[in-house]
Amino acid sequence: MKTLHEYAIGTVAAALLLGLGGCAGMSAQDKSTAVGAGVGAVGGAVLTGGSAIGTVGGAAVGGIIGHEVGD
Repeated sequence: MKTLHEYAIGTVAAALLLGLGGCAGMSAQDKSTAVGAGVGAVGGAVLTGGSAIGTVGGAAVGGIIGHEVGD
């Protein structure tokens, strides 16, 4: 019987592969926007102690910055 840890590792690996495959048809600007939103979400969560509003706000700001940088 598999442990929860083994299932978690398989789930994370599958999510990673699907996530990377989803970026295959994106333009450079779209990729920059997605990376900016991800980094902004992590930064917002860290700065606000995991607040949902901070995470969403960070993702929005990061997405805008990533979009402009990738322009």
